[in-house]
Amino acid sequence: MSERELIGLGGLAVLFFILALRVPVGLAMVGVGIGGNYVLSLFFPFMRFDPYLQQFKSLLYGIVSNYELSVVPLFVLMGYLASQANLSRDLFQGVNAMLGRFRGGVAMAAIGACAGFGAVCGSSLATASTMGKVALPELDRLKYSPRLATGTLAAGGTLGILIPPSVALVIYAVTVEASIIQMFQAAIIPGLIAVLFFMAVIAIQVRLNPSLAPKPEPMPAAERKEALLRLIPVMVIFGSIILGLGAGLFTPTPAAGVGVFAILVYGAYMRWKGKGGLTWKGLRQSLKDTAITSSMIFFILLGAEILKGFFSRANLPAYMAEAAATSGFDPWLVMVLMLLALILLGCFMESLSMIVVVIPFFWPALVDING
Repeated sequence: MSERELIGLGGLAVLFFILALRVPVGLAMVGVGIGGNYVLSLFFPFMRFDPYLQQFKSLLYGIVSNYELSVVPLFVLMGYLASQANLSRDLFQGVNAMLGRFRGGVAMAAIGACAGFGAVCGSSLATASTMGKVALPELDRLKYSPRLATGTLAAGGTLGILIPPSVALVIYAVTVEASIIQMFQAAIIPGLIAVLFFMAVIAIQVRLNPSLAPKPEPMPAAERKEALLRLIPVMVIFGSIILGLGAGLFTPTPAAGVGVFAILVYGAYMRWKGKGGLTWKGLRQSLKDTAITSSMIFFILLGAEILKGFFSRANLPAYMAEAAATSGFDPWLVMVLMLLALILLGCFMESLSMIVVVIPFFWPALVDING
């Protein structure tokens, strides 16, 4: 291992140390990236620091002007509008009308609602927080075990980045230069499998320990019918996005625009009918929250690009890819080790931040070991 690679490893260690101190991930990546490049310029004079600083303007402009990334604020806005228009409440009530008659059915309905909301949101944190506000009071009212209730919503929130459309999938696709549409298509089956497994775990738990969930309450037929009808808007919005992408009718950015427009129409219609819907205050709050969240995401992306530049100059990704390819380990074992590392990182890092940090190392290694 050369001095350049040692400096890169040192920068990686400093990054994780700073993150452990709860420093915002974007700021941590920017600091380590700039500091690491300065250290490289001290040890290797041919790696001048001044020209590197002059690249910042073009780097920042390149991120904010990337057409593919323009889909990110639209998907974020779609999630906030869906929350303000009470689409999450309608979604939970509709799924509960189908599953609530089983023991543990309300918890299963929360999983299904998380999957449905993830289809119009794309963020795990937004899914968990929004569905927590909707489903947790109902789970508490029915005397569900607090462990089962909170565990269900925490697990269900992860579906927000797996069920397409997903902000994390967009970031991943743009970073590794893959097709966003193909990423969405590839995530559908794993997302549905995750939903079924989560529901199966709940069913097994309440079967083995009935005290975790009470006996189901009967729902009047008229109330069930009304709740089921409220699932139609979500199905239409999700279907218009996925089917439109799959059929080649539009690309991801217009698809997100279609989703935003559909939720605006739904929210206005429900408001006109006097059934909640989207208020002017809710619309303003959605726009404000979208600006804040999108700014955070783009700052993280800026930090990731700066950090990636430092690691590339330190030759660290190439070194780790070569080490993985020449280690003699079975490719499946390498992937299992990567998954274990992701599980460990997931204990203290948000999913999007984790993705942008590990991609520069994991992606070249995966490409090399798979030929």
